[in-house]
Amino acid sequence: MQKTKEIQQELEQYIDPVKREYLPNFFKTGKGQYGEGDKFLGIVVPNTRMVAKRHKDVPFEVIAELLQSEWHECRLCALLMLVERFKKCDEKGKKEIFDFYLSQTSRINNWDLVDLSAPGIVGEYLKDKPRDVLYRLAGNELLWDQRIAVVSTYTLIKNDDFIDILALSEHLLNTRHDLMQKAVGWMLREMGKRNKDLLVQFLEKYCKVMPRTMLRYAIEKFPEEERKEFMKR
Repeated sequence: MQKTKEIQQELEQYIDPVKREYLPNFFKTGKGQYGEGDKFLGIVVPNTRMVAKRHKDVPFEVIAELLQSEWHECRLCALLMLVERFKKCDEKGKKEIFDFYLSQTSRINNWDLVDLSAPGIVGEYLKDKPRDVLYRLAGNELLWDQRIAVVSTYTLIKNDDFIDILALSEHLLNTRHDLMQKAVGWMLREMGKRNKDLLVQFLEKYCKVMPRTMLRYAIEKFPEEERKEFMKR
């Protein structure tokens, strides 16, 4: 589609050769790594966001094409368009974006793509709705589905709604993937900023069985002595 080509060409104006060299290693694109085979043009997020804002009203077909791109930044641009559009939509439009987003999760296939889009779409949409979809995603084998489930709770946490992050954290206590341990720990930490007592209760119950990475992320904002105490356990 001509429009898709135009957007990619616009993105290419912002290529930084140094970033192009650095990003594949940073996002673990080697054989057997979580981002295996992903390709980078070498564009920083603020510039990708600028292009996305300019084209946020393109048809879904264009966004779907960009999500099929081999280039990481084209997929990110598509997701940022959806986030921008979601802010301005009525309820019907929001549902369309939400449904479309969840149909594309195999292409939302690196942690930054998830983190920059899931709270603004899935989290926002579910603020006043049943959350069954989060548990379905968390139960899927696809790593990115699991990360979407957890990181979407960021929006809920910011609204002092902690039920789902506590339940999902419990559900994912045995996750072996580093990216999921970090995601769960990060969201628990965000909850702790708003309700430390609740976080401490959760940790008292589970700190002995949590992966160390998850625990370390969860207690990052605690005073040093308290951190040491939890890590010792």
